[in-house]
Amino acid sequence: MKKIRVVQWGLGAMGSGMARLMLEKTGLKLVGAIDQRPDYLGKDLGDVLGTGKKLGVKVTDKPKDVLDADKVDLVVIATTSWTLEQMPDLKKIIKAGINVISIAEELACPEAQSPKLAKELDKLAKKHGVSVLGTGVNPGFVLDLLVVTLSGVCHHVDRIEASRVNDLSPYGPTVMKTQGVGTTPEGFAAGVADGSIVGHVGFPESIRMISDALGLAVDQIEETRTPIISQVYRETPHVKVEAGMVAGCAHIAVGYADGVEVVKLIHPQQIHPHLEGQGTGDYINIYGKPEIHMASGPEIAGGIATMGVAVNMIPQVVAATPGLKSMIDLPVPAALMGASAYKRRV
Repeated sequence: MKKIRVVQWGLGAMGSGMARLMLEKTGLKLVGAIDQRPDYLGKDLGDVLGTGKKLGVKVTDKPKDVLDADKVDLVVIATTSWTLEQMPDLKKIIKAGINVISIAEELACPEAQSPKLAKELDKLAKKHGVSVLGTGVNPGFVLDLLVVTLSGVCHHVDRIEASRVNDLSPYGPTVMKTQGVGTTPEGFAAGVADGSIVGHVGFPESIRMISDALGLAVDQIEETRTPIISQVYRETPHVKVEAGMVAGCAHIAVGYADGVEVVKLIHPQQIHPHLEGQGTGDYINIYGKPEIHMASGPEIAGGIATMGVAVNMIPQVVAATPGLKSMIDLPVPAALMGASAYKRRV
């Protein structure tokens, strides 16, 4: 079996985790690593990842040194959540004639909020004969692809309501800030107003994917963000929350078709929800014929699952027809456990 040659761009928590996972897969070969951290530059990737052995791959901050289509089949990039911010790097990869998987939430379905950028990416990818995919646990799996998959047995669907209840405690200071954790209720309201508190990134993308797949013709999306006020003291390595302060963000998005609600996605996120008796989990309710009610708990682990789906989609993206793809365009993801998993074709 010929191995798929992969470059990992971005060696933060997600990027490093994906690189380690790739090392476990017999059909993948890490051939390059890109990162801007000065303390990583020039080091062997094995040392950076803490594998205990040399990999013969040096970390560089110069993409042009590794973006060679004769030596690389695909780049996995983990640098930002935003399509516009990642565009310059995506263009470098695509123009080099290399496929790309991004875990930027907005790239899961950029048509939802950036249709011009989506068209530009699609056109560029087709010109250079490569495929581009944005994916992750959410958007990319739980509140969109899994919903679409479950609807496959339905005669008709009247309404969908799905929720993901998760624990923010493992995340770092950036996530705490964007979720408003540790602020006062007044500070939370001000953060939502000025855009510094965004809650979950990806609701428009998930609703667009569901609508496109089922033909629901969603023409309006409304989002609300409200603070989850703690009644007890909570603490993580990055934030301390007194009773009366904000422990998280309850984010809801509703998609309408001709004024009728057809998709509602709910995502309350907070630190240590168990301290107030709140469990975590993923829940999908499809109202139609037949009705489907799926519940899974605890939550599908966010970071681990994002690493998994991104790596598991590598063979499918390499095999795909050129262009910008979403998870509803490609075969369902499957764990790369043996040779046949690398031979699935679009």
